[in-house]
Amino acid sequence: MDSDNWVVQNLENALNTWNTKMAEVWSLLTTSPQSFKGGGIWHVIVQINGAVKGIGLALLVLFFLMGVVKTCGNLADVKRPEHALKLFIRFAIAKGVVTYGLDLMLALFDIAQGAMRTIMNASGIGSATKTTLPSEMVTAIEDCGFFESIPLWAVTLIGSLFITVMSFIIILTVYGRFFRLYMYTAIAPIPLSTFAGQPTQSVGVSFLKNYAGVCLEGAIIVLACIIFSKFAASPPVVDKDAAAATMVWKYVGELAFNMLVLVGMVKMSDHLVKEIVGV
Repeated sequence: MDSDNWVVQNLENALNTWNTKMAEVWSLLTTSPQSFKGGGIWHVIVQINGAVKGIGLALLVLFFLMGVVKTCGNLADVKRPEHALKLFIRFAIAKGVVTYGLDLMLALFDIAQGAMRTIMNASGIGSATKTTLPSEMVTAIEDCGFFESIPLWAVTLIGSLFITVMSFIIILTVYGRFFRLYMYTAIAPIPLSTFAGQPTQSVGVSFLKNYAGVCLEGAIIVLACIIFSKFAASPPVVDKDAAAATMVWKYVGELAFNMLVLVGMVKMSDHLVKEIVGV
C-alpha cells in the first residue's frame, strides 16, 4: 500500500525516477544502433554514409597521390615493380576500407557488445536493481508529528532534487554515447579515406581507435552499473534509534554518495577507455 505521507511520497517519486532511468540505461546498453528507436535514425545515418562515401572515394585518390609524391623521390621509383605493387596494394586496401567501412564499424560494435554480454553473464546481473526506501524508515517518517516533519521536508527536498538530477545526468550520458556512434558512422568514409596515403594514415588509425573507444564505453558503463547494483542490493544501514530527520539524512546522504560515484564513473567512461585504447 502506498504511503499518503508527503515526505515518503517525495522520496519514493525521486527513487522511482532513478529506477526508471537506470532501467532505460540497461535497455540502451543492450540495444544495437540498427534497432534504436525502431531503426529510423539508423536508416538516415546509412543514407548519409552512402552519400559521404562519394566524397571519401574522391579524397582517397587525393590522399593516394599525396602519398606517392611524399614517399617517392622521383618517377623512377614508381616504375619499380616492388614499389608499384606496394602502392597498388595500399590503394586497394584503402578503397576496400572506404567501401566496406560500414561493415567494419558494425563488426567492431558487435565485438564490443559481445564483451558486454560476457561481463553481464559472468556477473549474473542482466538488469538494473531497484532502489527502494526501507520499511522501517517509512514507518519512522509516518510516525512524526507536524513540527517534527519540518526538518524532514528540507532534507527530502534536497535529497530528491539531487537524486532526480543524477538520474537525468546518467541517462543523458548514455544517450550521448549513442549519438556519437551515429556521428562516427555517418562521416566514416572521409577519415577512412586517409588510409590511401602513408603521410595521412594516422588520421584513419586515430578515427578507428576513437570509434572502438566509444563502443567499449558500453562495457565500462555496464561494469559501473554492476558495481552499483551490488551497492543497491546492500542498502545503507538505517539507525532505528536515531531521530527521523537524522535517519533520513544519513540514509539519503549515503545513497546520494553511491549514486554520485556511479554517475562519476559513467561520465568518466570515455576517459577510462581512452587510457585503455591509448588514444
